[in-house]
Amino acid sequence: MSEPSARPVVAIVGRPNVGKSTLFNRIVGRRVAIVEDVPGVTRDRNYHEVEHEGRRVLLVDTGGFEPDSPDRLMQQVRDQARLAIDEAQAVIFVVDGLEGPTAIDHEIAELLRRSGKPVFLAVNKIDSARREAQGFLPEFYAMGFSHVAPISAEHARGVGTLFDAVVDSLPEPLPVEPEPEDEAIRPVRLAIVGRPNVGKSTLINRLLGEERLITSPVAGTTRDPVDAELEFEGRTFVLTDTAGIRRKRSIAMRMEAYSVFRAFQAVERSDVVAVLLDATEPAVEQDLKILGMVDERAKPVILVINKWDQVEPSEEKRRAFLEYLERRVPFLAFAPRIFVSALTGSKVTSVLRHAARLYDQASSRLPTPLLNRVLEEISGHHALPVVKGTRAKFYYIAQVGIRPPTLVVQTNHPELVPDAYRRHIANRLRDAFDLQIPLRLILKRKASLRPRSSGKKASEGRGRRKPRR
Repeated sequence: MSEPSARPVVAIVGRPNVGKSTLFNRIVGRRVAIVEDVPGVTRDRNYHEVEHEGRRVLLVDTGGFEPDSPDRLMQQVRDQARLAIDEAQAVIFVVDGLEGPTAIDHEIAELLRRSGKPVFLAVNKIDSARREAQGFLPEFYAMGFSHVAPISAEHARGVGTLFDAVVDSLPEPLPVEPEPEDEAIRPVRLAIVGRPNVGKSTLINRLLGEERLITSPVAGTTRDPVDAELEFEGRTFVLTDTAGIRRKRSIAMRMEAYSVFRAFQAVERSDVVAVLLDATEPAVEQDLKILGMVDERAKPVILVINKWDQVEPSEEKRRAFLEYLERRVPFLAFAPRIFVSALTGSKVTSVLRHAARLYDQASSRLPTPLLNRVLEEISGHHALPVVKGTRAKFYYIAQVGIRPPTLVVQTNHPELVPDAYRRHIANRLRDAFDLQIPLRLILKRKASLRPRSSGKKASEGRGRRKPRR
């Protein structure tokens, strides 16, 4: 079974200015619906994984557009609602409790009723019992939904009870099949992602058709069989094609929220991600959003520059494109870049070779003595700055996990190690071990340097007291 079965999707829909993003942030617990601070990338966040009572849920906010006219507004709201119907296991339909139902509200309601999905009507901006009594609740109850909740997203009133009911309505997660202990036997899950028209389907078809080594269909998501299994040079790969969904509904497929959301799902399930870029068009904002999202999930990534046959390729143009990527995507400077033509088949198999190599790197365990030797060299050649008379020192480093390799560094003052220095450590480790993958660093205060709690002594003292007679 695929891992996403444990992550049902809950979509928040509604017309503009009813409080969708406020509710999204309230459920998530922090402000993530506006921007994400990633070097070189500013992007809207319209999805987030939420853990609620032991369940992991993918929450999607379908807001964030500015309509140009009433007609455009109606069309975009329809598309947003259809997106929720297609992808979600439950929908939170947000309305304005102070304004009452509008024509757009009724149209969304009709779409959601026909979906057969659990719909929870969140009547927002009801921040007191008085407003609940004076508002338009009876008119919203008349819309015919069985779950109607007066809430105030801004003040958290009723939000917890609403989300409890939403999670209770979700199907139980399917069990996940255990993975083989032998890493060489385990298939490499490779996601092919990118914005529309960069050649994802062409690349997938070229890999599958040219090699003619498809062994079996593999279950993908619960709705779309978009995975295919193949063997190449003795390795098994499971390819996830996010382009197949484009055939569904042309209007909704053009929406940025949809493509980012589908890319998110594919990245979640993958071991390695191949992000396709169009050689005829330099990296645009949508490319940067996808690359930033892959970096955030700490997945090994291959930057695949497709359509290289259409730009009269030369070494000068190749260098210019690489320099452009270095400026726009500095946070993935370690990731391999390859130039291919999915149409002609030029160098497409190098995608599989790179994927196998990056998967092996992400699954490897780095020798502890060598790790500590590199850490000692880093400290010796580039000492940390002194902050308020104190300098952080490193004592020990060890690997505690794989995919991505997770390293714990013991130090006296984790809070004094700036982010730039953490990136410097990761870059030096990648250089030392010839890695092209993300590394996850955890700075931990050395146990012997932690302040002792007075609670233990107090309890010991109480333990020596004589019982009253």
